[in-house]
Amino acid sequence: MIVHQFDHKNSLLKKFISEIRDVAIQKDPMRFRRNIERIGEVLAYELSKTLDYESTVITTPLGSKKTTLPTDQLVLCSVLRAGLPLHHGLLSYFDGAENAFISAYRHHPNGGDEFEVIVKYLAAPSLEGKTLVLTDPMLATGKTLENVIQAMKKHGTPKKIHIISVIGSRAGVSHVEKVFPKETQLWIAAIDDELTSKGYIVPGLGDAGDLSYGVKL
Repeated sequence: MIVHQFDHKNSLLKKFISEIRDVAIQKDPMRFRRNIERIGEVLAYELSKTLDYESTVITTPLGSKKTTLPTDQLVLCSVLRAGLPLHHGLLSYFDGAENAFISAYRHHPNGGDEFEVIVKYLAAPSLEGKTLVLTDPMLATGKTLENVIQAMKKHGTPKKIHIISVIGSRAGVSHVEKVFPKETQLWIAAIDDELTSKGYIVPGLGDAGDLSYGVKL
């Protein structure tokens, strides 16, 4: 897997990452969601550089201009509910993309640290020969993405797979590397070193879904 990590370079992306981590700023749900969207926009732009392009001619009011435009058929697939702001950011740039949504949640059968990821809902178009972009803001253990890609196999085989995340753990990234095709590309704003026994990223930022939409029961 090819990993593109962006917190090592100075850019506005570091400001957006800092704000979603900051316990004072993240108390504003609207700003938190918008910062996730903006991170998605930045990562979408970086990903766009690797797409396939073809030459075309654009007619203007005063003449014509040769240019190149992307040809990939994109399918954006987000994990509900935390992935929605990130999805919106990507869709702002990839406005012609098809869309897929999947629900995945952690189930602790014994009430302890061990958990399984359960997928209950999937709405997706055909993936056959298309470019699949999986979005999950928090790449903690990697088990959610593993279950998502397994669930999507019945919708066809994509030509390319990209993963977009905001913050991940090194353990989670390593797990995804093992279970996804080696040509998969991961676009991630920041990677943290620690993962707790309960599967939470440290320092991380907390629960992205709760911070975006409120605490769930």
